[in-house]
Amino acid sequence: MKTPMEEGSMTGILIGQKVKALREKAGLSQAQIAQFLGVDQSNISKCEKGERQFQVDHLERLGSLFGLSLGHLMNEDVSVAPLQIAFRADGMQIDDLQAIADIQKIALNLEQMSVLLRESLHAAR
Repeated sequence: MKTPMEEGSMTGILIGQKVKALREKAGLSQAQIAQFLGVDQSNISKCEKGERQFQVDHLERLGSLFGLSLGHLMNEDVSVAPLQIAFRADGMQIDDLQAIADIQKIALNLEQMSVLLRESLHAAR
């Protein structure tokens, strides 16, 4: 039986499958993700298969890359839109991925600030 904190959260296997699906939809290889995270490609493979779990800081970086909060990345009930890359993913370098992650993080922060502002305005009424 799941505790309230576990409700809606995913197992390591499901998180690995979700990361794999997002990676493939973005046209990125395991090697590119490994380089982005600073780990060996075999580590990514094992995490995607559920044989190993992603570290939290790696999940945060992947969330930024794919434009998802950590909560959305780890919640199986949240459907996600894949990263849309306007140029060939196989030609991307680590600096390109970092720039995309930085831009996505800014967009996530802006979205979160908009939600907070709407809630604040609604509460003030």
